[in-house]
Order: sequence, then structure tokens, then C-alpha cells
Amino acid sequence: MKKLTALVVCVLFFACSTVQAQDYAFVPAFKNLSFERPLFLTYIPDEPNRLLVVEQAGRVLSFENRADVTGNGVRVVIDIRGDKVLRKGNEEGLLGLAFHPDFTNNRYVYLHYSTKSPRRNIVSRWTLSKDTGKIALDSEHILLEVEQPFSNHNGGHIEFGPDGFLYIALGDGGAGGDPHDNGQNLSTLLGTILRIDVDNPQDGKAYGIPADNPFINTPGSPDARPEIYAYGLRNVWRFSFDPETGTLWAGDVGQVSKEEIDIVTAGGNYGWRPREGFSPYNGGEKTDDMIDPIVDHNRKEAASITGGYVYHGNALPQLKGAYIYGDYVTGIIWRLHYDGKKVTGLEEIGNVPEIASFGVDADGEHYICSLPGKIYKLTPK
Repeated sequence: MKKLTALVVCVLFFACSTVQAQDYAFVPAFKNLSFERPLFLTYIPDEPNRLLVVEQAGRVLSFENRADVTGNGVRVVIDIRGDKVLRKGNEEGLLGLAFHPDFTNNRYVYLHYSTKSPRRNIVSRWTLSKDTGKIALDSEHILLEVEQPFSNHNGGHIEFGPDGFLYIALGDGGAGGDPHDNGQNLSTLLGTILRIDVDNPQDGKAYGIPADNPFINTPGSPDARPEIYAYGLRNVWRFSFDPETGTLWAGDVGQVSKEEIDIVTAGGNYGWRPREGFSPYNGGEKTDDMIDPIVDHNRKEAASITGGYVYHGNALPQLKGAYIYGDYVTGIIWRLHYDGKKVTGLEEIGNVPEIASFGVDADGEHYICSLPGKIYKLTPK
């Protein structure tokens, strides 16, 4: 078994699985294709054999899920590069995409992107034409705008949960060390995961607030934003729901010493900035309401965590139920088994350069977007 992470409790408190890393391979999935800073991959719900790739500059591309697909088979679904998408900062751009749960009927697609004047994040709804396979540029309906004080820590991932609500990751606003202390401030949307109802607008907004959101009429915090689902997060870079259990997994990028994987629950406070992983940050103290990660990695193993997905494919039955995630800087990919209470297995299973995002196809097989431009696939050796 390869070297385990800094979570030495894996050795001390439980027996790790004996599945070996040599059982897996990460191979180029589409040898004839290359992308410009690919940040996300998914499939079209009513065309399950057609994949989408989000490029950071502002394009969404689609193509058939075939290893031999060529550039001639790539379709530009939308291109909002230039004036609409801000790419001045390394972490700005077109950052997230999600399909409405009833997409086959309403054709709604949601995008999350950075823009300027003022610098801010926008989450908006668009319409994807079934006839043309393209998103109409005049179909944008803006749901949410959040001003950003700095160019980094934009978060960006969006995903519909099993409850039908849209979840949105927003970083702490950027710079370093959370200078505005947004992570512990419930009156800002920064440093959070939000949860909104896109189907039932209310109170003059383009969205509604689910009735069971945790910070509605919060005692002691009258200014708490009702959109917030969880907070105390520095910069969640990809989250996902396990489709079988409903568990919400997130990778939260650290500051100076730790990278963490969290199980996110309603109302959870994940500790930033007093805490970084299991450790205090800059002399911070843990309060009773702060939730520890289930794993933290030291900086020799990880320096910018990339959250992934729980494996439910068929090609690798030994990975069933394992959470697969990685690190952008080191390129290490791990599989993690969690029984709902504790980690029961953790192992390095491979390496891919500059891991920007993971993705899943209609068969539940896993892909990795590598920022230099290639898409890799997790396969049996």
C-alpha cells in the first residue's frame, strides 16, 4: 500500500482496506481532444452519451463520449468569453455548471461565473436548445450576484441536491488569511455553501429560500443571510452529493498547512478562519459548534485540494462507495471509504497533473480535468 496521508489516525484507529493502487490507471480519455483550462465535466441528461466540458475562459463544449472522438465532433454550446466573463485573476472565470432536475422538460442550465464593474460572481439560468444543441445568448436570467473584494477564492461550484434545491459554493472573498473575517460572519454570503430554491422566487428576488434553511430568523444573529446552508469555509473547490446516501462531500482549500475534506451538514460551521483542518490557524480557538473535517492533509501531500465524487460505476467494483478526490498541486489522487461515522480506508491510487476537477459520466465512471488541457479517465489496469 502506498504512503497514507497525514491523517495518521488511519494507522492508529482503523484498519485500511487492502485494495492496491496498482489496480487502477488514469489514462487520457479522448486522445484527439485538448481543452483550454478545463474546469468541469458532466453529461447532458437527455443525451447521456454526450459530455460537456467547461473551459475557464468562458466556453462550454460538448462531444460524444467516445475515446476516438475528434475535434470535428466538438460542438460549442456557449461562448461568453470576453466582456461577460472576467479572467483577470487566476481563480476567476466560468467556474460552474448545473442542469435543472427537470431539464428534459424546461431545458434550464445554470452557470456560475466571475464578472467585473464591480468585480462579482453571478449565478444565472440559461436555456439550452434541443434543436441546435446550443445555449441561447439572450436567454440569461440572473439569479444571484455576490460582490468579490479580491480576485481569488471565488469558489464557483454549483449543483442541485437530491432535494431539488441549488447549492452554491462561495469562497471567503480572497487575499490571504480571510482579512475581512468573512468565514465566521453569517451576514455575508462569502465563505459558505448556499442553498436556494430556483423554482419559487419570493420577496422580490429571482429565487426563494427553502423553508428549512438553517439560518432563517437566527436568534443572536438577526442579520444572518437565509441563503446560507453551511459556513466557516475558506474556499470550497468542488463539492458533490452521493446519489445513494445523499451525503454532501466538499474539498476545502487550506491556507498555510492543511487541506481538508468535509462532510457538510445543514447549519454546519467548518471552522475557518480560527481553524485550518484539525489545527488552529494564527492562534485561533475552536468553539463547540465548529465541525472538524473527516480528513486533513499536510502540505507535503496536498496544497490545493480538489473535491471529487463517490464511485458508483461498474468498471471498478472494488471502488464501490469510495470517495475519489485529489490535489491540484501534487497531483495525488486518493480513494476514501467512510461508514457514516469514521474513515475506514484511505489510500493513494494515482497521480494526474494539475487536477482542476473530477467528473462523472452517465454510467458513473470517473474523469479528471487536468488544467493543461487533457481529460483523464479512471480505469482498471
